[in-house]
Amino acid sequence: MLSIIGLLVILTIVILLITQKLNPIVALVIIPFIGALVAGFGPGEITEFFNDGISSVISVVIMFIFAILFFGIMQDTGMFNPLINKMVKLSRGNVILVAMATVIIGAIAHLDGSGASTFLITIPALLPLYKKLNMSPYMLVMLIGMSASIMNMVPWGGPLGRTAAVLGVDSSELWQPLIPLQGVLIVLLIATAALIGSLEKKRLHKKDMLIEGINFDNFNLDQEIDAEAEALKRPKLLWFNLILTLAVVGLLMSGLLPAGLIFMLAVSIALPINYRNMNVQMDRIKAHAPSALMMAAIILAAGSFLGILENTGMLNSLAEDIVVILPAFLVPFLHYIIGFFGAPLELVLNTDAYYFALLPVVEQIVSAHGVDSITAAYSIMIGNVIGTFISPFSPALWLAVGLAGIEMGRYIKYAIFWVWGFSILAVIAAFIMGII
Repeated sequence: MLSIIGLLVILTIVILLITQKLNPIVALVIIPFIGALVAGFGPGEITEFFNDGISSVISVVIMFIFAILFFGIMQDTGMFNPLINKMVKLSRGNVILVAMATVIIGAIAHLDGSGASTFLITIPALLPLYKKLNMSPYMLVMLIGMSASIMNMVPWGGPLGRTAAVLGVDSSELWQPLIPLQGVLIVLLIATAALIGSLEKKRLHKKDMLIEGINFDNFNLDQEIDAEAEALKRPKLLWFNLILTLAVVGLLMSGLLPAGLIFMLAVSIALPINYRNMNVQMDRIKAHAPSALMMAAIILAAGSFLGILENTGMLNSLAEDIVVILPAFLVPFLHYIIGFFGAPLELVLNTDAYYFALLPVVEQIVSAHGVDSITAAYSIMIGNVIGTFISPFSPALWLAVGLAGIEMGRYIKYAIFWVWGFSILAVIAAFIMGII
């Protein structure tokens, strides 16, 4: 009975999230609560389940709120703009170099872990360059999305934050073994971009659309910024902000302090030094609060969901029954199988459904066969994370499609081969490096 109720709870949530009939917060709170009542648990027991679930994710919530605020402030100051300008100028209008530079620019812009802000920064800046060279805007969105997906493995990124919430561990601890993998994947993606760029160059040459030799010395991202954004820039504090950001990343890698405290301190330092006026400080917090609070609310709702499913015994019961149904030889490798299909699963499951419905069940199943929980979670996450910005359920991708003036259906058709192929490459790299 517990398995049936647990399955119905998970399927209902997945269907509601896929069809976008309910906000993830509502679905993750209401459906498990009803499921627990149907299973015969009283208000007192459900309260204990809820408290256990919330306590397991509260550190992740704190980290998310202040990480998004910090990196939002750094973007307001214009810290990333000189780096982007330099990369564009170094490419000198060469199609292959532009493709390679796009990857690096995407990685830099996605340091805040927010897909929407990454696309808002990069696409308006790079689209004129792509148009000038007759390069495909579909390639622009795909390369930025793949680069951002690799960077999305940072602790304040959605996938790792969700994984940490499911496992009940600190996201900065999960991130540390992934840092070398991120470096390797960025290098591999630059090489992949060179290959894609060479194919694009051949296409343009074949259609007599190839343009080279343009002088890009005067390119300046600041030309794309409106007056309000210009007033927030702090070019004189560029080096201070860069050193502060590097110090934050260094502290996260060291594990000396909790991630939440690190970002609380960083925000407390960055705000008054960059913006002396208290009203301006409050405006900066208000500007970035919606994305910070939305992510925090989803994680809290997921904590409630997981607390109920785990403490009622639904997850354990479901995992045990699935093991009976699956062929015995496949069960110990289920995390690898899910990881292999992680990218295309983004086309049918949104991020919340993948991490909050699929991941806990698979982790429970393979853990019973001696697979470490973190290893299983890494396999599932690494295979999926590259496909983050190919999902039609991603609001950030719809923003990117709109900014680039392209069609969602054509984009998925254009990108699926490269994205899935690279996600498999990411899983192989993680396996070789001993992460999974």
